[in-house]
Amino acid sequence: MKGSFLRSWTFVALAASIAVATPIAGVTGSEPTPSREHGAVVAAQGSVAGADGLRRPQPSEEPTVAPDPQPEPRPEPAPEPNLLVEIPRDLQMSSRPGGGRTVGVVPNGSRFYDVPTVAWVQQVSEDGRFGRLRVPYAPGHRSGWIPLRTLARDHTWVTVHIDLSRRRITVERRGQVLFGTRTAIGSASSPTPVGRYFVTDRIAFGGGSPLGAFAFGISGIQPNLPAGWTGGDQLAIHGTNDPGSVGQAVSAGCLRVSASALERLKPLMRLGTPVVITR
Repeated sequence: MKGSFLRSWTFVALAASIAVATPIAGVTGSEPTPSREHGAVVAAQGSVAGADGLRRPQPSEEPTVAPDPQPEPRPEPAPEPNLLVEIPRDLQMSSRPGGGRTVGVVPNGSRFYDVPTVAWVQQVSEDGRFGRLRVPYAPGHRSGWIPLRTLARDHTWVTVHIDLSRRRITVERRGQVLFGTRTAIGSASSPTPVGRYFVTDRIAFGGGSPLGAFAFGISGIQPNLPAGWTGGDQLAIHGTNDPGSVGQAVSAGCLRVSASALERLKPLMRLGTPVVITR
């Protein structure tokens, strides 16, 4: 019995001495030599566990960085309708809202047909009392202000754009294109003037007219008329008795369109509708 006790004690002491002589991973700071199986696990994980048992990233691993938040896109401003005002009498236009020098007159009727004027107001003053528009039937790009307080107001969502370089008319409503059509433009010697105009006349003609079956007079004039021209200087969008000229630079400054285009324009181009001509 005594011999068994001594042998057991000797075995415990021997085990203790072996434990002291063998370093323990994570306590003495030295790492045990990994077995082949252990190395395969480490390689598969791509990291080595530290003394606290947590996974440590290897140098080959990129730290995860949260992307910078992208700013919210600003919504497009909602389109606004074009302001139209009825002109009950001739109104003087001033160089600034409510004062300044006189720069022109808005007549209460169109030049050749005396149609009551409905004008497109391009800008309203901050206090809402005055409106700015281009001087009608005048060369250049002068604009002036008129009082709005007593004028009847209306609106249209339609705008007519004329691109002289493309010889094309495009009609938009609420910023969306309704349709486009080819147009004849002024010749090299009498080019169509660019500018911001509005419809002043809606006139029907009989068959065989050089202006076709219908014309929309606009508030601009042609300052460079051909020699010997007797047809007046007011600009217009109209038909033609020469359909082959549509799309060519051959007119005295007016815009010629086909008969089918006229039929599409009639319900859209009311008095006062903006007509913007660009090069």
